Amino acid sequence: MESFTFYANKPSENYHKVDMLLFVSMILLWGLGVFSIFICSQRLGSNRFGNPYYFVNRHLICSLAGFVLFMFFLVSDMSFVRKLVFLIVLFSIISCIFTYFPGISIEKNGARRWLKMPMNFTFQPSELMKFALVLFVANYFEKQEEILDEDEKTVFPCVVGFFVFVGCVMAQKDFSTGVFLAIIGILMFFVSGTKLRWLFPFMFVAIPAVILLITLEQYRMERIIGFLRPDEFASSVNYQTLAAKRAISAGGFWGNGIGSGLSKINSIPEVQADYIFAGWSEAMGFCGVLAYFVLLCVFAWRGYLAAFNSPSRFTGYASFGCVSIIFIQSIINCMVVCGLLPSTGIPLPFFSLGGSSIIVTLAMCGFILNASRADEGIVKEKKYEEISLNTFSVLK
Repeated sequence: MESFTFYANKPSENYHKVDMLLFVSMILLWGLGVFSIFICSQRLGSNRFGNPYYFVNRHLICSLAGFVLFMFFLVSDMSFVRKLVFLIVLFSIISCIFTYFPGISIEKNGARRWLKMPMNFTFQPSELMKFALVLFVANYFEKQEEILDEDEKTVFPCVVGFFVFVGCVMAQKDFSTGVFLAIIGILMFFVSGTKLRWLFPFMFVAIPAVILLITLEQYRMERIIGFLRPDEFASSVNYQTLAAKRAISAGGFWGNGIGSGLSKINSIPEVQADYIFAGWSEAMGFCGVLAYFVLLCVFAWRGYLAAFNSPSRFTGYASFGCVSIIFIQSIINCMVVCGLLPSTGIPLPFFSLGGSSIIVTLAMCGFILNASRADEGIVKEKKYEEISLNTFSVLK
């Protein structure tokens, strides 16, 4: 960890154009996502709505909204974005509360996680919660660094806020997203240099609470048992996973293309959503899967580089969190589709159909690209204040 450092307080003249490799990898991932929805959703669109391009059109409309936010966070000054953190956090929490009002929310499978929007679109507040969480934590750590008296520094309010975020999502019966938020929050605490002893008292409460939440819902227990005994639940909780495995295997090395040879994905319910990676694998085969992971790794590499060379702690921590959300969420989704993790409701960034997911993902990409505007060459020639990630003494 010694080679990873955040550089703080860079002069404004150190900014230049965005990282083009990061930008190109992001655009290609988005383009492949649109192409995957085109491949996987035509039959369902025709059968359900009489339009094979129904889902593609909706994804493009949501992408347009996402690119508006992308441009906003790309061109905005980070000091201005920091002033908006409170409003973003407040809007996220209020949106989660609104999911409990039947008139403006939608219930699916016994859970209320979506708000009604015009043109039959929906909005899922838990997706925005991911972005709001990293902005909140990054802003708090930046404020702590502005305190000169070491005795006045404390991370306790941030820990409380962190559990409020997780609790709001858990209350919507979105267990997988709540656990994912906890992972991202703990990761950001770790890279900030915060002493993790702050989290230990809460862990003694959180771990039993997680176990209790799993046991309270039958479908969660079935997913875990089904993951441990896949053959015994082949026609129920493991149906999608086993169908996805067949689709991935059918893709072979070169894939089956985009024609009528894609027979396996048709057996996967709602394949255009969380299991879209199986459709991409059958169509493009091992070569397509390899190309996807190369692009994802390039995106993560350049994104983390932008975070570590960011012009401020707020920008560095927040962009690190945004890259981690996209990268880790992608890995988790692919592992679920391949049967390496129990089934969850975690979408595949850029690929999975869902307005909230692509909108928030593109907004985070705009923030990351904004952070990439620091000139690495100038950074190496000058000395700046550093926060070493191999110590845990920044906040005491």
